[in-house]
Amino acid sequence: MPELPEVETVRRGLAGIMEGVRVTGVEQRRSDLRFPFPERFCERLTGATVLALDRRAKYLLAALDSGETLIMHMGMSGAFRIDAEGQADKPGDAHLSRGKFAGHDHVVFHFAGGTKITYNDPRRFGFMTLAETANLRAHPLLAGLGVEPTGNAFNAAYLNAAFLGRRTSVKAALIDQRLIAGLGNIYACEALFRAGLSPRRRAGTLARVNGGAGGRLERLVLAVRSVIDEAIEAGGSSLRDYVRADGSLGYFQHRFSVYDRDELPCTRPGCTGLIRRIVQAGRSSFYCPACQR
Repeated sequence: MPELPEVETVRRGLAGIMEGVRVTGVEQRRSDLRFPFPERFCERLTGATVLALDRRAKYLLAALDSGETLIMHMGMSGAFRIDAEGQADKPGDAHLSRGKFAGHDHVVFHFAGGTKITYNDPRRFGFMTLAETANLRAHPLLAGLGVEPTGNAFNAAYLNAAFLGRRTSVKAALIDQRLIAGLGNIYACEALFRAGLSPRRRAGTLARVNGGAGGRLERLVLAVRSVIDEAIEAGGSSLRDYVRADGSLGYFQHRFSVYDRDELPCTRPGCTGLIRRIVQAGRSSFYCPACQR
């Protein structure tokens, strides 16, 4: 499933095409994806202009001049294909990999000027819905989300308060969307490695009762920020079905220090440990028992 860096990469790829442009038509080729489409979905979108394309956690949010916002989630295999009028053969043209089956093209957005954006989703775990922009923060999908790990509110003091008294593992706390919005399994593993913290450590052991955040939380915040920034710069990780909006593959997976490296040597200079895989709450965690404590 695409994580925050993948979704942000897609947002950046789509924003330049969608923002400030009017939707001239929408093709809805089935009644549902993971959930049914909202009533009059095509009608409510047609004629509206996209004011801005934002991201909240793993959701894409297209604010419309109609007063509604299109909420999109790509699920496990969703991707967008951009076809610009008269530019199909030009370098840099956005497209999905050629192996994508057109039978999985479920929604097609037509824009003024001739550009077309197609949503393709073989597993249909993604979804789209519409919500009132004025009440967007209170929407059930967004209301309970924690802070963005790329925002100013994500800092050591916040983690100290969030982790205080928690008996759950620090790995589980990091991917708890009620605490940190959008941080997923892959990048939590990588951030914990950079911070030198075991995913098995209880989150509460990192917090101080007096409220003063310690050096370990400072390192963790820096690790989370750096791994996400680098992943966005690299275009995310091309695991399974994921491709960027421009059709190219992300390549941050080539920089993984621990994820999916079970039994391989630790990459930390001077460490002689081997990467280990464990299962936590049904998810694989990868870490080095020798240097992550």
